[in-house]
Amino acid sequence: MDSLNPDHPPLAETPAAPRVWMFWGTALWGLVIFSAMFVGQIGAIVLLVAQRGLPMDLASLQLVGREPQALALSVAMGLPATLAAVWLAIRLKKASLVDYLALHWPSWKQLLFGVIGLILIVVVWETMSRALGREATPGFMTDLLKSGRDKGAALLLLFAFSVAAPMSEEVLARGFLYRGWSESFLRVPGAILLSSLVWTIVHLQYDLYFLAEVFCIGLWFGYMRYRANSLWLTIVLHALNNLTAVVLTMWLGL
Repeated sequence: MDSLNPDHPPLAETPAAPRVWMFWGTALWGLVIFSAMFVGQIGAIVLLVAQRGLPMDLASLQLVGREPQALALSVAMGLPATLAAVWLAIRLKKASLVDYLALHWPSWKQLLFGVIGLILIVVVWETMSRALGREATPGFMTDLLKSGRDKGAALLLLFAFSVAAPMSEEVLARGFLYRGWSESFLRVPGAILLSSLVWTIVHLQYDLYFLAEVFCIGLWFGYMRYRANSLWLTIVLHALNNLTAVVLTMWLGL
């Protein structure tokens, strides 16, 4: 047999290229994906400014961007841009989109466990807010949602914050970033921490108190992503969290 013949040594197998972007590749592609999300969002505002014949300057962008309908459209348009960038990054690795992002449906037990944990976290922060005399929802978000309700943009805002935003942010944080970083030297604990930190940074419009709450929720989402191996689970949890906040603020005035 050739394998036992010193004159004919067995052919060395070339190790297959990894199908996952590692630490730096994930970080760099994460910047690209975030940039794509931003371009998609700002692009919607630019189109609205152009349609109205306003001068293409910062003042016009800020003026239009503060409108509830425009802001909702901006958030929604960030989703296709994010998905396109993620698809390209994974395509270049010749990997399966479903496997790379763990697009697997969770079990009912996993979903129930995730919801219970999320409720406990929210209740703890709500209790702390009341004890400290703080508002449970950032004031500018309350004003935005109530203004949107009064101006007939309630459903558009509901879709933007309860569907588009959770999908965009989860695909980036608990989907792409978590997967790559968990395969690197960071392993799972480091990936959960760092992806949660990045997700928190995305919400820099909040003050430090609300950022701390976002970070805690992000840690729970990251843990559930690991425990259930399901991005759909964190998308659903994120959507439920945002949906509850929007409904309580917009229609119940809480």
